[in-house]
Amino acid sequence: MSTVPVPSAHVEPPYVEPWLSGSRAEVPAAGRAILHALDLAWDDLSKWTEGLTDAEVHARPLGLPSVAFHLRHIARSADRLLSYAEGKQLTHEQLAALKAEQTGEEPLTALLAEVKAAFELATNRVRALAASDFDTPRGVGRKLLPTSVGGALIHVADHTQRHTGQVVTTAKVLLTLRTTCGGAGVNICVG
Repeated sequence: MSTVPVPSAHVEPPYVEPWLSGSRAEVPAAGRAILHALDLAWDDLSKWTEGLTDAEVHARPLGLPSVAFHLRHIARSADRLLSYAEGKQLTHEQLAALKAEQTGEEPLTALLAEVKAAFELATNRVRALAASDFDTPRGVGRKLLPTSVGGALIHVADHTQRHTGQVVTTAKVLLTLRTTCGGAGVNICVG
């Protein structure tokens, strides 16, 4: 009697957060933590925006800022904060990008591509700064408000995580509205 092979079920390995993955060991600890925060943000942004429509991404459910705004802001603020960490002031292009964060109609794929590209550039910049003296003074904005290389770098991580959390919350609201609105779509419930 012959046996019929039984296909094995594919089992996904459990998710391990980036800071527990052993990755980026070549980067000094503080820089590595910042990079892991960006990695975690990317994981969460990818997971929680998956399946959202372009209309949902631009919607403002319950008056919340849109997912699109947060994605633009995450990408562009990382660039600005790293400029301060590097001892630079913002360029006219960075200021124009800041002013444009509230507007746009780009599809989710373009927004995620902007974040991914920003994180890739940020990774190189954080690596370059990771061995710096984190206590080196830096000035932020026209008033040159006081911070340090370390302060600006760590703010890249915490600011990114804050807005990532807002993307996750807004995505959950949007998904809930799908079911509570009878699948009629976000425009019926949130206008």
